[in-house]
Amino acid sequence: MSHTPRLTPMSDRVTLLSMTKSMYLSEQISAAYGHSLGAFRIARFSDGEMQPIIEESVRGEYVFIIGSTFQPSDNLMELLLTIDAARRASAGYVCAVIPYFGYARQDRKDRPRVPISAKLIANLLEAAGVDRIMTLDFHADQIQGFFDIPVDHLQSQAIFIPYFREQDMSNVIFASPDMGGVKRARAYAKYFERDMVICDKYRKRANEIAGMTLIGDVAGSDVILVDDLVDTAGTLCRAADLIMERGARSVRAIATHPMLSGNAYENIENSQLHELIVSDTIPLKQESPKIKVLGSADLFATAIRNTHDNASISALFVN
Repeated sequence: MSHTPRLTPMSDRVTLLSMTKSMYLSEQISAAYGHSLGAFRIARFSDGEMQPIIEESVRGEYVFIIGSTFQPSDNLMELLLTIDAARRASAGYVCAVIPYFGYARQDRKDRPRVPISAKLIANLLEAAGVDRIMTLDFHADQIQGFFDIPVDHLQSQAIFIPYFREQDMSNVIFASPDMGGVKRARAYAKYFERDMVICDKYRKRANEIAGMTLIGDVAGSDVILVDDLVDTAGTLCRAADLIMERGARSVRAIATHPMLSGNAYENIENSQLHELIVSDTIPLKQESPKIKVLGSADLFATAIRNTHDNASISALFVN
């Protein structure tokens, strides 16, 4: 892919811009960073077509555009257009801060005649003119390789591990709800020096599980399921029920991105999950006594500061 020559930042000044649906998180990030959000608005034509407008000069500056790309697709389009606006306004450096990176589940051709959507989104972001991507918990690590620009792939362990440090972990076993999440669950098991088990699932089609088996012993244990996102919650709830059937004392789950679509809230309420712990990369559609939200603003604010200061990003990871 050919690249448009980038400008070199001529100013140390930082501008933080927020996409419309991520304002709730952007305000927390800006407060943690100690810098107010830049002047920005969306104008719309009669048919709904949007026109992002940056209402202050960003010439030569570091511009960080904050916006998760959850559905609807307007969130992605708004981000792309704002990147283009910043580039055409002669911003010196444009970083897209994407707490939740949408379309990441389609990261390979797993059947004939389907797109690799994550790669397409990477191409679109680069074509818009972004210099850097910052995100939290890609659905698959290899998505970093879809970009030819720097990618800061932050890890949610920095959010969830401090929460669990305050609790008794002596009877805990970590679990992956599917084979694809083994690496994530193993990272927690290694950190807390605990065992782990695996739920092996088989799907007939998207969001529909045909079967699931448990690999490992959970009898008498407090189990924590580890996943990167929760959509309909079918997998987590099925895994929780299976784990309890196998003699576990309790089961909780952590999932970075709370998509929670369809019957997700009903599924969670009717499951044997004691608690679902998520981050705030996607806003909850409704409250639930079983769902606890942990903030990501401090992590992103520090990552933005380290990027601007040319400091280490890996120092933010929990090893």
